[in-house]
Amino acid sequence: MNTNASRAVQMEPNSGRKSSILRRAPLAVLATAFSLALFGLMIEGMARTVFDNGMDFDLEMWKYARDLKRVSAEPAIGHEHIPNASGVFMGVPVSINSIGLRNREVGPVADGTTRVMMLGDSLTFGWGVKEEDTPSRLLETVLNGASAGARSYEVINTGVGNYNTQMEVAYFMTKGFELKPDVVVLNYFINDAESTPRRHQVGWGEYSQAYVILASAVDKVSRIFLGRADWKAYYRGLYEDGQPGWAEGQEAIKRLAGFCRERGIKLVVVNYPELHELKNYPFPEVTGAVEKLAQDEGVPFLDLRPSVEDLVPETLWVSPSDAHPNRIANERFAAAIAGTLERSFPALFAETGSVANVHP
Repeated sequence: MNTNASRAVQMEPNSGRKSSILRRAPLAVLATAFSLALFGLMIEGMARTVFDNGMDFDLEMWKYARDLKRVSAEPAIGHEHIPNASGVFMGVPVSINSIGLRNREVGPVADGTTRVMMLGDSLTFGWGVKEEDTPSRLLETVLNGASAGARSYEVINTGVGNYNTQMEVAYFMTKGFELKPDVVVLNYFINDAESTPRRHQVGWGEYSQAYVILASAVDKVSRIFLGRADWKAYYRGLYEDGQPGWAEGQEAIKRLAGFCRERGIKLVVVNYPELHELKNYPFPEVTGAVEKLAQDEGVPFLDLRPSVEDLVPETLWVSPSDAHPNRIANERFAAAIAGTLERSFPALFAETGSVANVHP
């Protein structure tokens, strides 16, 4: 009996220590969780105050997607602008009208007015430039400025950031055609061969600026030091045999051409250059493929690179780190598009003869 008592006495301290550890464990977990949360908040605060100067491309695109976009009810469209939303991105105010366009409100077509609709992505949208400096608004200014006055011209900007050709065509065939354009300009950029983005779930990237900054840094490091494909290789890869985005884009252009023919709507395909290298352009085969597709469909085609190749590329960018076209580039583009419209459809643009050769 004494032996058992002795054992009991010897076991009690160990049992007490275990009990004490078990009692303290939840507190340790909570303390660790609190410390991590506090650290995360500090990092997020630094991302929003120290690193966010309002001109970082990745951050500003993230804000644009967060504040101005929503999932579309049409799966083929993917995402769309939130009607009547607004914000400031890349230091530029952006306002969306009641039907989800970066455009003034659109009413019925006035008598004596030719309506042109611009389909496109962030270049057509006018990323990084004021509304009056977008290709659509500058095109409208050029057309009306050169008109003899017998006819007026209205250009509607339906561009949405991160759209590809399939999404642009889906928008037009479900919604855009209801605005009754006389002419549709399909504005094509090299990354329009990407597959349609899908939002699968909400994650850290939905809310955290620190996450966006970290992901951007990892992407850049992986391209520079870890052998991930650079931007040239990435773009070329989109057009390799078997790539679904390019195959779907070609089919979308064919559908658009047929849709417009059936309804008597004029169509033009316009190719925008990648603005990093213009003299020795690295993607002539892509331009050629888009041109051939347009020709096969009997659609006028315009390559915009000749309109800006005499300029230094950096003078055409919205910022030193963002090669979206600025007002200088968009002025050249608008003049070139106006000239193509005049030459292709003289019955609609007969009064704009002075714009045909503004730029090469």
